[in-house]
Amino acid sequence: MDRTPSGVLVIGAIASLQFGAALAATLFATLGPAGIASLRLMFGAIVLCALRPPRLAGRSRAELALAGAFGLVLGAMNLSFYEAIDRIPLGIAVSIEFLGPLTVAVAGSRRPRDLVWVALAAAGILALTRGTSAPLDGLGIAFALVAACLWGIYILLNARLGRVFSDSSGLTLAMGVAAVAILPVGVAAAGSALLTPSALALGLAVGILASAIPYSLEVEALRRLTPAVFGVLMSLEPAMAALAGFLVLGQTLGARALAGIALVIVASIGASRAGAGAAPVAQ
Repeated sequence: MDRTPSGVLVIGAIASLQFGAALAATLFATLGPAGIASLRLMFGAIVLCALRPPRLAGRSRAELALAGAFGLVLGAMNLSFYEAIDRIPLGIAVSIEFLGPLTVAVAGSRRPRDLVWVALAAAGILALTRGTSAPLDGLGIAFALVAACLWGIYILLNARLGRVFSDSSGLTLAMGVAAVAILPVGVAAAGSALLTPSALALGLAVGILASAIPYSLEVEALRRLTPAVFGVLMSLEPAMAALAGFLVLGQTLGARALAGIALVIVASIGASRAGAGAAPVAQ
């Protein structure tokens, strides 16, 4: 990856994440959103632990509690996001979810004019919710908004975690906590179907596509990019999600919905430049 341009790494991470989400959506009929969220987190934790085993010796209770809280937020965010894309198109769900990092980025700026990004995002969301041929599922929108709130909290906790843990131990521990926390919900939803060979194989694929690859590419990219530039590139996620939804799931969006996604992208770019220290990160 040393010779790969940083922008290509970020775009590769975005594509892997969103096509991984689209692949996950194809499994909802058999495993349900909770089942596939459980498998993704479980395999994500296993892969991260295998690549870089956490070093927890000498850690204080406060530090471990921070990693645990981060893991609970991570698990709830994944579950609410998958519940959302089970009910509304992937591109729309990701665009609504972007309200979380956008709010964090704008909150990090003290310039009143940056409120224009909030207005643009609000206009985009309004266009999205009214830009489909059939009314959007209200519960799906609610789950996407919950995921947006959790993504904002995720960013704030992630920043604290990065200051406490100098390596990936905090993230690996958090992923393990998330997997354990969501597992009972996944078992209740999918039961023994979680243990079928096909489910385990596809769950592993989702875990690699939606967790291991994006996190690895982003870590490498962040070594070379400023948070503002990284945030601008990550703002392409709604467009990539719409493309993945179209290619994998056959989800088509009207002109108004596409215009709404464009407004959210513009708002996210502006907010990322305003709050350079709070760039979006992978779900």
